[in-house]
Amino acid sequence: MLRTATAAGKAAGAPLHAASQAACNGAAGLDAATVLQVLRQLDCGPRGLTEAQAALRLELFGDNALPARRSPTWPRLVVRGLRDPFTAVLLGLGAVSAAVQAWGTACVILFLVVVSCVLRAAGEHRADRSTAALRRLVSTTSTVVRRAGEDAPPKAREVPVDELVPGDVVRLGPGDVVPADVRLLRASGLSVHQSALTGESTPAAKYAVDIPASGDGSVLAQPQLCFRGSSVASGSGTAVVVGTGARTCLAATGGASAWQWEPSTFDRSVHGISWILIRFMLLAPPLVLMANAALRGRGLEMLPFAVAVAVGLTPEMLPVIVTTCLARGAAHLARAHCVIVKRLPALHDLGAVEVLCLDKTGTLTQDRPIVERCLDAVGREDVEVLRWAAVNAWWTLQLAELPAPDALDAAVLDAAVEDDVLAYDAVAAVPFDPQRRLSTAVVRTPGRLGTHTLVVKGAVEEVLARCTPEQDGHRRLSSLAAAAAEEGLRVLAVATSERRARTGPYTASDEHGLTLRGLITFRDAVAPTAAGALGALAEQGVSVKILTGDHPGTAARVCRDLDLPSGPDHVLTADRIDRLSDADLAELVPRTTVFARCTPDHKARITAALRSTGRTVGYLGDGVNDLPALRAADVGIAPRGATDVARESADVILAEKDLTAIGHAVRSGRFSGGNIARYLRVTLSSNLGNVIAMLSAGLLLPFLPMLPTQVLVQNLCFDTAQLAFAYDRPDPSVLRRPIRLSPGALLRFLTGFGALNALADLATFGALALSLRSAGAGGDEALFHSGWFTENLLTQALVMVILRTGHRRVARGALGPVQWAAAALAVVGLVLPPSPLGSVLGLSALPPTYYLLLGCVLAVYAAALLAARARDERRRAEAVRLSGAAPPAT
Repeated sequence: MLRTATAAGKAAGAPLHAASQAACNGAAGLDAATVLQVLRQLDCGPRGLTEAQAALRLELFGDNALPARRSPTWPRLVVRGLRDPFTAVLLGLGAVSAAVQAWGTACVILFLVVVSCVLRAAGEHRADRSTAALRRLVSTTSTVVRRAGEDAPPKAREVPVDELVPGDVVRLGPGDVVPADVRLLRASGLSVHQSALTGESTPAAKYAVDIPASGDGSVLAQPQLCFRGSSVASGSGTAVVVGTGARTCLAATGGASAWQWEPSTFDRSVHGISWILIRFMLLAPPLVLMANAALRGRGLEMLPFAVAVAVGLTPEMLPVIVTTCLARGAAHLARAHCVIVKRLPALHDLGAVEVLCLDKTGTLTQDRPIVERCLDAVGREDVEVLRWAAVNAWWTLQLAELPAPDALDAAVLDAAVEDDVLAYDAVAAVPFDPQRRLSTAVVRTPGRLGTHTLVVKGAVEEVLARCTPEQDGHRRLSSLAAAAAEEGLRVLAVATSERRARTGPYTASDEHGLTLRGLITFRDAVAPTAAGALGALAEQGVSVKILTGDHPGTAARVCRDLDLPSGPDHVLTADRIDRLSDADLAELVPRTTVFARCTPDHKARITAALRSTGRTVGYLGDGVNDLPALRAADVGIAPRGATDVARESADVILAEKDLTAIGHAVRSGRFSGGNIARYLRVTLSSNLGNVIAMLSAGLLLPFLPMLPTQVLVQNLCFDTAQLAFAYDRPDPSVLRRPIRLSPGALLRFLTGFGALNALADLATFGALALSLRSAGAGGDEALFHSGWFTENLLTQALVMVILRTGHRRVARGALGPVQWAAAALAVVGLVLPPSPLGSVLGLSALPPTYYLLLGCVLAVYAAALLAARARDERRRAEAVRLSGAAPPAT
């Protein structure tokens, strides 16, 4: 029976596959077929598939996943590691060593490459598994019409996009991502963004046609077809799936890259740093060879040493440490704060964020108003106004059979006393109408038989227009309402009128001759966590910009409630933005807090203007109107409840639309970015100093200052110790400013501190000369190698501790992974030379006088490092004070 079902499924799969391919290539397939022909090819109908049919097709066609989004296998991860520029250069240097039969050097280089690739592949594999598991928590779903059985009625339900199959009937609405290639069966005002496929920024109109118009145009221009990679801008529709997974146009035309992100700020920074170092590495061997050939007459015999010098400059563990730092930070965010980082480099960019743009609704406010004041006709506080408003809200809701009260009615009912409302017995209601902007409830007047009371509530001007003339009172209330609106409050007017009871229906024509009762003002309820979250972000150096479509007064009122700048100089409206050039806007945005009446294009332009000032910008959005700004920002952030298209476009997903979670994400990003920055500072400054010293010693000494194998073993010990940076917990001071990697700033840093390291090495030469003066000629070379080997590991351990967080943490004596790794490195430097393994490497025991002189050199070097670090911190603090923006972290 199972074999029969499978055979039938395969037979049905042939036309499905053909139809899918036709949708991709525009051949005699779906672009020219009628709806009936399409449904026959897909062996389905407008009532949808049965669950059994869908399960069988899922087995035949596989998951509806783009090939580019599948997790890479272990071999692919290893190959990806081999493509890393540092690894490629190391392999080239190893090949050169093997060519000149320097087998020891070649073996050590190969070992370094294997270790680096395996560790990197393991880290990325763990990160991919974690990211895939987390992505399933927020997996995009689609509304599908399916049936439990052949005779069962069709029902709409949500299923994961990955489970869609050809023949499924799906429903599309505003903000939905088109989950597959589909043919429209019905549509109402439907337009979709398909720039991922066509490059066109404006939405394309889509509508259902039975017989498509003939023509030679692209299949993407067909109005009855929608394609994966596009998103619904407006309208709705019902469609049948014709292509999934690799059989979609997005995959067939190489459009899978539309789901991939452009290189981030972090990617570009690491790329720039990598190529700076590669230039140094490629320049070092020729310099060593040419200098020794010219001054010492040594030629190719120096090639292994020159290769070792180039390897010594290489931060082999950079890919491993970067991946591990970011993966651990992302895992911690997901586990502790339910924040999902969809791509690891975005975590570093979160740590670099200096400006956070957001809408106030749902983040700073609770997306619900609350009653602020109740004023009578002369402007005094009066709870009777609230009572009449609540009577109107309750009985309008009940008699008009509304599904739920609107936000303002809900606020009135929350503030009113329930017994006061239920004391009235209603007889009729005229619900709210957007045209007249009023609602009316008719109740029996308590204690007065035969009398009805009309209770009218609505827009101030509409209520006043229906009241009996009282010019002075009306003008006073109109002024009060206008002043409240300017303060960002929403205002409703309440009026009543007593009428003789009747049995006939009440209509809007009865709303006249009213007596004004007063006004009710409403303000947006501030989110309980907003003030604390804003304070935490401010302490982290992150400023907040509010981009909203609301009235500027409403947004300014929220800012005042939260102690954000809200004066006229801090508010910019869309009409003024339209009159500004890009340069003028970039000058104004840093000192503006509120951008009001914004359209999606305004939001994207403001975000781009902030980025043009050199700031790293994050954007929190949850709707289709936020999509341009999400893409324009350095980091796009969306809550889990956002529209599908916003969630797909975002780099980071929050469990809730809460600023507190963003604060945690920024904190984690700075921890990870700080560890990466410190690793780069420590490693590159030490490596550069050692290379400078090696080049100098190679010219000054009649023998090699260190054997190639010794150089590589020393480099391996240091690289292993550097892995501690991936597990370090930096000082809290790291959280006070954004972390940004800058190739230029890093180059200045490593030049200065590398020169200090080189001076320490040269001073060690003097200590060696003094302590080894009485040694024989045969012992000078081995002792020199041992002394410099020990000094290099000790100075690198010292650099790890001091450059990690500076003199303050050193003074407190706190121990962490980096300190323990530095201690282990120092022990290796002291123990290895006199050990049996040291003799294999050509090292030997050192005289006691050397250790005394070396201690003096290290003490002076530590004092110089502390002074240089303090000077660097003062320079950075001054840069912050003068520019108002965070300088690069490295």
